[in-house]
Amino acid sequence: MKMESNIYQGQFGNFTITESDYREVMIYRLGLAVAGISFAVGILLFFWIGLTPLIEKSLTVLFAIFIISLGVSLQTIHIYLKPLHNTLKLFWLIGTISTIVLAIKSQESLVIVIKNQPLSLLGIGFIFASLTGIFIKEAFCFNRIEAKILSAMIPTLLLGYIINIFSVKLGIFLLTTWGILFLVFLMNKAIQEIPPDIGDKSVFEYLKNQSKNKETQL
Repeated sequence: MKMESNIYQGQFGNFTITESDYREVMIYRLGLAVAGISFAVGILLFFWIGLTPLIEKSLTVLFAIFIISLGVSLQTIHIYLKPLHNTLKLFWLIGTISTIVLAIKSQESLVIVIKNQPLSLLGIGFIFASLTGIFIKEAFCFNRIEAKILSAMIPTLLLGYIINIFSVKLGIFLLTTWGILFLVFLMNKAIQEIPPDIGDKSVFEYLKNQSKNKETQL
């Protein structure tokens, strides 16, 4: 409930939204936008042109941009539960390290490694687990239908690819749908007001104080 221009009433008291809060949300959204666009462009190149040597290198670069941008968003996202936030960042780190290790060890491009070795997604897939966590948060907080669908679709698609239960046509359909829904999500995010993404800062402060009290008691 808004009281004045930048003073809000939260569950545990009043709080002020600062320029820093606005900046963090803008960085969060920008990171997601870059990640989503790079992902969609990668899908378009993959299906439209195919795996030529140039496209393989381009997909590697686009995936690197996707990873970095997602990491920026995970750093600036506002999530009430710190353990959950740290878990998503840990997933991203595990996936990023796995990707780097595979890229260094393999003489083939990353997309060829994933194509020929589906089990490689057991490591790289942690990156997409962190992305799924963001969509779950967005679905829970803002009831976005595309976020709900993506929350279920991403792990289903990755698991299905790893154990090889999907036909090629179904895999293409799901991957394309993923890219389209990601863009729909970004468009809805772009027109959403900033304050809801910041959240109730009184809750953040309350949880922070609760954590400090527990540490003091120990």
